[in-house]
Amino acid sequence: MVVDTDPAVRDTLASHLGGRAETVGSVGALPPVLPGPLVVVLGPSCGSSEGLAEAARVLQQAPGEVATILVTDALSTDLLQTALRAGVKDVLAMPVDAEQLLAAIDRVAVTLGPAPSGGGDLGIDAPAGEVGRVVTVFSTKGGAGKSVIAANLAVVLAKRSDKPVVLVDADLQFGDVAVMLKLAPQHTIVDAVGSLDRLDATLLQQLMMRHEPSGLWILPAPLEPSFADQISAGEMIRIIEILRGFCGHVVIDTPAYFNEVVLGLIEESDDVLLVAGMDIPNIKNVKIGLQTLRLLNVPTSKLHLILNRANSKVKLDVSEVERTLQIKAESLIPSDVVVPQSVNKGTPVVLDAPKSGVAKSLEQLADMFVPAGGRRR
Repeated sequence: MVVDTDPAVRDTLASHLGGRAETVGSVGALPPVLPGPLVVVLGPSCGSSEGLAEAARVLQQAPGEVATILVTDALSTDLLQTALRAGVKDVLAMPVDAEQLLAAIDRVAVTLGPAPSGGGDLGIDAPAGEVGRVVTVFSTKGGAGKSVIAANLAVVLAKRSDKPVVLVDADLQFGDVAVMLKLAPQHTIVDAVGSLDRLDATLLQQLMMRHEPSGLWILPAPLEPSFADQISAGEMIRIIEILRGFCGHVVIDTPAYFNEVVLGLIEESDDVLLVAGMDIPNIKNVKIGLQTLRLLNVPTSKLHLILNRANSKVKLDVSEVERTLQIKAESLIPSDVVVPQSVNKGTPVVLDAPKSGVAKSLEQLADMFVPAGGRRR
């Protein structure tokens, strides 16, 4: 059912649903007894505090049988919090297309009964079992290929795992994971932090995006660099703790520098993939980074050196790099033109060019966590 005072808005939203929705002009015009299960799409005219409060009162007539989505002209953290407190299950920003609206309906419909066929439920009601494994991908030098490795590793793990896999973009100023996967975020880490007092697995699911080709879930970075200063290490760690409670793996992409948030995430992680490129400045920065981590008593056992573009003809030998860093490289990722091509397409290289050498090396990297053809360890 679609609710909005503007007939044009009502008709547009209803058309996205292929004529399967009834339309009404206001919350007050809803039937006295709501048939359930029912998903109600509230248009922008319902987005005021008063409108949401009225919707909450009316929709409580059928508790557990009605789920609500709000479509708004301008999405803000304050509006998101107000909507969630009013019982709204998801918030979308205009303009919204049919695919986005149908995906949102699939997400909230699982709270009303069995998940619809092909739905994107995280399976958060499954038995808890062991906690998920947290893998942080870090580099002390920008341009080392850290985000490419994090995204592709997460995609491979998602395709292999029987539990949800989440990629968290913790580069809070300039994170570009969503862009690399050709996704347009509706919600970001900022929304999760803004709702931290009531954050749980169900709410986190609503704030994440799904990469349909792989089944990977993504929690995107803030859309504005200024938001980075509003997010603390404790808040990020709390989000990771909730995620690992129902996910098989949580892969974290980080910025290329140390700060309180990065150090907190490294401490929280089970594994840290330290990505290095094959050039002298890169190796120098990685050596300093390793020294810093050792001074901070980060266990050497959870540090894994990943050499990117390891086949580059730059007169640097892998064994020489290992000797300099005093750590053995556990994965060698070759240089290949298919990598920038896949980034520009918005398709992970493991999906875009699965037979390439770089894709095979990324598959081998994933073997550290989920062996091919096996289950996670």
